[in-house]
Parts: sequence; structure tokens; C-alpha cells
Amino acid sequence: MRLLHTSDWHLGRSFHRVGMLGAQAEFIGHLVTTVRERAVDVVVVSGDVYDRAVPPLAAVELFDDALHRLADLGVPTVMISGNHDSARRLGVGAGLMARAGIHLRTEPAACGTPVVLSDGHGDVAFYGLPYLEPALVRDEFAVEKAGHETVLAAAMDRVRADLAGRPPGTRSVVLAHAFVTGGEPSDSERDIAVGGVAAVPAGVFDGVDYVALGHLHGCQTLTDRVRYSGSPLPYSFSEAGHRKTMWLVDLAADGAVTAERVDCPVPRALARLRGTLEDLLADPALARHEDAWVEATLTDPVRPADPMARLSERFPHTLSLVFDPARTADDPEVSYARRLAGRDDQQIAEDFVAHVRGTGPDPHERTVLRDAFDAVRADDAEREVAR
Repeated sequence: MRLLHTSDWHLGRSFHRVGMLGAQAEFIGHLVTTVRERAVDVVVVSGDVYDRAVPPLAAVELFDDALHRLADLGVPTVMISGNHDSARRLGVGAGLMARAGIHLRTEPAACGTPVVLSDGHGDVAFYGLPYLEPALVRDEFAVEKAGHETVLAAAMDRVRADLAGRPPGTRSVVLAHAFVTGGEPSDSERDIAVGGVAAVPAGVFDGVDYVALGHLHGCQTLTDRVRYSGSPLPYSFSEAGHRKTMWLVDLAADGAVTAERVDCPVPRALARLRGTLEDLLADPALARHEDAWVEATLTDPVRPADPMARLSERFPHTLSLVFDPARTADDPEVSYARRLAGRDDQQIAEDFVAHVRGTGPDPHERTVLRDAFDAVRADDAEREVAR
């Protein structure tokens, strides 16, 4: 059985104020063409279909167009909700859509109920594990500690229990939206850490033939059987080195996996340039970036006049301008944003305590801070679900 594994479409998202809907529509066309020309049997979409819980109408219309085009090909699609999606909204009409071969899996309670598809070698069970917000699914999975690893492990226990009751030789595919240990994040994924821990070990998914992951935006192979497709388009300059692709996966009769990367259309190259303004304007080696989306980091000791206007004369698609003059970390001129770069909310709070009190928080106080951040994040998730 041949699968096309994709994820993290983020329909409706912009790139530094540049609308991406046209590029997203081009990707959908490319996906449909790939399904048709490469004899794909099943499309799997591992979450973050939309960029936010209440997407703009144009994004909903593009999603609707994608579903119609896939259904017209007669190729089944299995899709889960991600942490950016509203699971309840995405799942509206799931029963009706299933009749057209579009299988939406957005309910945590249905983790152990697969979509069963067949080929000449027998059945393949597709299990959809939507993004599982630990605080919201703790009761469903009857776990004492609400963490990503515990709830995913409980969901996978249901998967393995169902699979054990199926005929011998039944192959299995799991779709999941999570941060799995060994994956390389970028700047454009929303933080999902609980208790200071975001990642879960790949071993959680043991016992199935293929795991189609979503959430991280870089295409990655954690094991031969556990892979991220990554996002089909870039959504931050940290993705400048990414090759945007989908996975074309062949699942053999014995469950063996072979996979090939299928490139996605590139709307415009990304370039991260660094140097003084005069160097960036004069360096002939930078000519190849003149048509790229550019993030320019200026190292001038004094901020030059009209830097964006001057850069845009040579690099008309400059979208981000960063000032990073060579200074020591304790220099009072170092910007607040630079001092906070690379720190998460917990670390910033601990640094603030140390600054005000002269000493950092003790272990109990760190736990209090962590619990407070987790409670706020869980409350935000509940509000999003209720919208």
C-alpha cells in the first residue's frame, strides 16, 4: 500500500506579513497531482491543517477545495487535528465525509478505533491520534500524571489492544501530532511543553509498522518507521535550510517500509544575511539572494539611517531586520529581546526572581512557577476548545 504522508499545512498563515494562501493553494494542487501521478493509495495528514482554531474563510474554502479534489480521485484520506486546530470544528461532518473517503480523526476517545483499508495483501489499520493536550484528556485516559508521554502511552495502549484482536498479518499505521525525542524544532512551532517537558520517546510508538508524525516543521527520519513529513511551506526564517517535502511511503505485505521524499513547490527562497549594512549592500557574493525573502541581521555598532529602505533597494523582498551589534551580554545597551533570546517562559521567570531577590528560586518555587505556567497554558487550550 502506498501512502503519501504530509502535515502542518497551517492554512491561513502568513510569513512575516506576506500572505501564503496562494502558495498553499499551489501546494494543494501539487499534492493532488502527486496522488494521481504516483499511484498513491492513501493520503495521511498528521495535524495542523489550519493555523488557528477559528481560521479565515479563505482558508476554509481552500480546505474544502482540497477535500473535494481528493475525494474526486477516489483516494482515501486520513486526517487528524493538531495543536493549532480546533478539534471540534475540524471534526464537524466527519461521519458524512467518511462516506466520500475523507476520514477525520479528532476525538481522543476514538484513538483505538482505526480506519481499515485493504489492498491485495490484506488489511491496513490506520489509527488517528489527534493532538492530545494532557490537561484536557487526563480523565479520558485515566492517567494520574498529566504529561505528554503518559497520555500518548495510554493512547498507544488502546491502539495495540485493538491491533492484537485483528487477524494476523494486519498492518498498522499511526498518525500522531507530538514532539518526539530526537526531532529538531524550528521557531515556527507553538510550544507544547508541560511541566517543562515537551518531548516523548519514540519507543512510545513501538508495535506498529509506520508512524506518520506532525508538529515539527522539518522533514525528519527518527527511525525507518517513525518520520516527520514537516510543513510543505516555510513559516519562519529558522527553516531557511529546510528542504520542504512529503513522504511517499510503500508499506510491503510484511509491513516493511520504504520511503521517498517528494519535493514541494518553493514559492521563494529564504536567505539569512548577516553583516554591516554597507557590506550587505556591496558584497557581490550576495547577488544570488536578491530575489529571496531576506532576514538581515545588521552588526553595525551604531544603527545606520534608513536601513530597511536601503536594503530593499538591493533585496526588494526583505521581510525581517534585526540589529545585533557586537556587545557583551552585560552591556546596558543590549536589547531586552536579545537578553531573552533562547529562553522559555520558565527561565525568564526564574531570571526575574533572581534579579529582584538576588538569588534564584529554590526547587519548590520552581515547581510553583512551572505549575502556574502549565495551568495558564491548559486554560488557554480549554478556552480555544470552547470557542
